[in-house]
Amino acid sequence: MSREICVHSWPCCYYLEPEKRWVPGKLSLTSHSLRFVTDKTGEAVVSFPLSGVTEIKKEASHFVFSSITILEKDHLKHWFSSLQPSRNAVFSIIEHFWRELLLSPSEAPLPVTKGKQLTGLMACSQKSLEETARVLHHQGEQLDSISRGLDKMESDLDVADRLLTELESPSWWPFSSKLWKMPAETKPKGGTSTASPKALGKEGVMVRIPAVISQGTASHVKAGSLTILVSGLEIHDSSSLLMHRFEREDIDDVKVHTPYEISIRQRFIGKPDIAYRLISARMPEAIPILEVQFSKKMELLEGALTSRSTRTPSPAEKGCSVWQAASGLMDPAMHREPCSGSQEGQSLPLQMSEPFVSEGDAQELRQILRKLKSLALDTEMELERQDEALDGITAAVDRTTLTIDKHTRRAKKLT
Repeated sequence: MSREICVHSWPCCYYLEPEKRWVPGKLSLTSHSLRFVTDKTGEAVVSFPLSGVTEIKKEASHFVFSSITILEKDHLKHWFSSLQPSRNAVFSIIEHFWRELLLSPSEAPLPVTKGKQLTGLMACSQKSLEETARVLHHQGEQLDSISRGLDKMESDLDVADRLLTELESPSWWPFSSKLWKMPAETKPKGGTSTASPKALGKEGVMVRIPAVISQGTASHVKAGSLTILVSGLEIHDSSSLLMHRFEREDIDDVKVHTPYEISIRQRFIGKPDIAYRLISARMPEAIPILEVQFSKKMELLEGALTSRSTRTPSPAEKGCSVWQAASGLMDPAMHREPCSGSQEGQSLPLQMSEPFVSEGDAQELRQILRKLKSLALDTEMELERQDEALDGITAAVDRTTLTIDKHTRRAKKLT
């Protein structure tokens, strides 16, 4: 457990059944296990995996007013009391990780061959490229909507031009100019609604994960979920009711405390900031996407940096760093040199006789590479199309600005 990342730790007391007494210490949670260490000796009194837990409850007895009990498969019951900051907060976080571990598919054994490791790396690369293509697709839809809005605006400006021309007719024109101004005033309203930026990309859900949410004090937490959209972030409660929505441009900072815990903040002048703290067993899936969405606003704190430096990334893990994992995989093979007269040199022919990549792994790698090539070509074509669309939007905006300025001058002469 010492090599696992500590998600959270809380001061508490543990009941020693053989000695019939409570021992003060600290309860530590990782993504797969729980451990209690005493304050007096620093020794681990209990340490057990979450996969072996059958029940987590809030209980009270004649020994203590309130506590958390954890029951293992062998009917061994653990009592924890005097939990800080509160029993409810500790219970919510432990129960979340326990449930996510039970609901997650059973972990596959570590790959034996290098081919399996390479296949995992390529699958991770494919998933990252698919996420990027999805974001690019939503961005293209936004640009298309903007182009349609600009086309509608140009059409409305043509109508305004004809109306201004009629108003600039000789003074003996018998009708009032107000009758002719009404269509020109109402037309742009319809045009702007089609290109409203608030309506663009709201449904572009990139990932949604369950989380334990706190706002303000750490003692008040509730279960909910975090949704990452192309246009921002949404936080929902356990009933799927929206608690808060952060627009992408309104978020001021995203702090990563550990690979399983982040905080999001929006600053205000003259009133309190809006800040949420989220803990999730599936946060490693969301952090790489947040790094892409908010690269300039994201901050890795000391806990996250320490975890990243001491942790050995798994190629099959979601959100893994592909190139770091690849370098870790290939370096041993590149730097292995035979030593004459040593045992390593004698065992080298035996190691080299084993196939580096099996035929099945090679076939799977070829399929993944074909998908990656297709995705890369489609992404390149979409980028080129969006570049052309941006050029067209820039030219249309320039034309529209000049036309509006010209119409404004003509309208002022009529007043």
